[in-house]
Amino acid sequence: MAPSPAPARRPVRPDHEVLIVGAGFSGLCAGIMLRRAGARGGPRDFVIVDAAPSVGGVWRHNTYPGVAVDVPSATYSYSFEPNPGWTRTFAPGAEVRAYAEHCADEYGLRPHLRLNTRVERAVFDEDADVWRVTTDRGELTARFVIGAVGPLDQPKNPDIPGLEDFAGTVLHTARWDHAHDLTGRRVAVIGTGASGLQVVPELAGRAAQLDVYQRTPIWVFPKVDVPIARPVRALFRTFPPAQRLVRLVTAAASEAIMVLGIVHYSKAPFLVRAVEGICRAHLRRQVPDRALRRRLTPRYGFGCKRPSFSNRYFPAFNRPDVELVTDPIERITEHGIVTRDGTERPVDTLVLATGFKVLEIGAMPAFPVVGLGGVELGAWWDEHRYQNYEGLSVPIAPNFWLMNGPYTVTGASWFSIIEAGATHAVRCILEARRRRARRMTVKQGPHDAFTAEMRRRMKGTILAQPSCARSNSYYFDRHGDSPYVRPQSGLHVWRRARTFDLDDYAYRL
Repeated sequence: MAPSPAPARRPVRPDHEVLIVGAGFSGLCAGIMLRRAGARGGPRDFVIVDAAPSVGGVWRHNTYPGVAVDVPSATYSYSFEPNPGWTRTFAPGAEVRAYAEHCADEYGLRPHLRLNTRVERAVFDEDADVWRVTTDRGELTARFVIGAVGPLDQPKNPDIPGLEDFAGTVLHTARWDHAHDLTGRRVAVIGTGASGLQVVPELAGRAAQLDVYQRTPIWVFPKVDVPIARPVRALFRTFPPAQRLVRLVTAAASEAIMVLGIVHYSKAPFLVRAVEGICRAHLRRQVPDRALRRRLTPRYGFGCKRPSFSNRYFPAFNRPDVELVTDPIERITEHGIVTRDGTERPVDTLVLATGFKVLEIGAMPAFPVVGLGGVELGAWWDEHRYQNYEGLSVPIAPNFWLMNGPYTVTGASWFSIIEAGATHAVRCILEARRRRARRMTVKQGPHDAFTAEMRRRMKGTILAQPSCARSNSYYFDRHGDSPYVRPQSGLHVWRRARTFDLDDYAYRL
């Protein structure tokens, strides 16, 4: 008997050609590039979905006292849309959020936004070659999906016994309640990463007593945070090349530290030592107490964990009403915190500066993504280690690109990373349209070759050094890998986004 013919593929006209998840800077960038492509005959039918009521992503959610960029403002904008209006060399969070709103208006993205809409799940329909995206407002279908939820999206609470029994007020820096007045209260801050470093000086002197619980100290640079004078802003506005030059210089400095000191650590360890020397000298100048300095000094190499800039963090610990607590927390009680030495310190308000879920199931990707054969991407990564072709695509998820995924972050400007990811995804979509392909899937060979290269390069970085095991860094996953970082220069990533071989993908008509 002759075999039965294969069932005909079921044609489906999706609701949208492209669906972008996330209206932070990554999602907005993808939308801007699609708008530009649409003007040249590319896709015009795209939608940007976000659970929040407005754009901005992490900058919409993070409004804690002192929130600001921790890189120079000059680099913190799209290369094609510089912001001459930054008022400080390290822009405050409110200005960054306003810049996101400006970009949404300037590039005509408002009609494409679907806000107050949370994506709960995305499933690839293999018969129809479309993604079925479940939201809290119903299902949407799309030929292509770009995941653009940033890595710093889901707040992470510490795994400390008794946290749920605390009777006072609990605030997470990523979900701040400005109606809660901290004046005159006993406040405890858990966490001394980038957000803790910014919020502690704001609370010192305002709270009656501030206890800062440190598990791992942070490398801190001096911060040249000065107002940008109106004449300078006027110059940037009337003569954009001046601002582009400042951007180029600051980006090059950041890139040099990242690439030479961290990525190529085995070839230039002296650079890391020099940077550590700058940070130690900064600490010595600001904290006269030798014993206190010792507790604030990292015991891991610079680059194992995200460093930051501040001139106000260390001096806060010189105050009599601020205590640095380095004894491990044993438990949280109804009215305080007990450390391993048996001391219980009373607390009215608990501030969690404990960062975000990053390299774990439910965070990367930020929602379940079910690809070929019913395989869920996050669970597959958790079992088989994180891997991603050019930091964006995997063979089990056709027509899908995850910005800010494994192996994307370099020492370059965050916006250059975003632009590289959006450029890659939009190139792919345009090529699929040119070939009239309904399905586009990265081939296993190029995907595996890229992954092997990343893991090989990682062996020469500071992240492979034993001291990093003491850093408690979100750069690392449960396998001991550090796939948050891409061990290449930003310039290389920029070039690859524009020149990678489109035949590294397979196309199905």
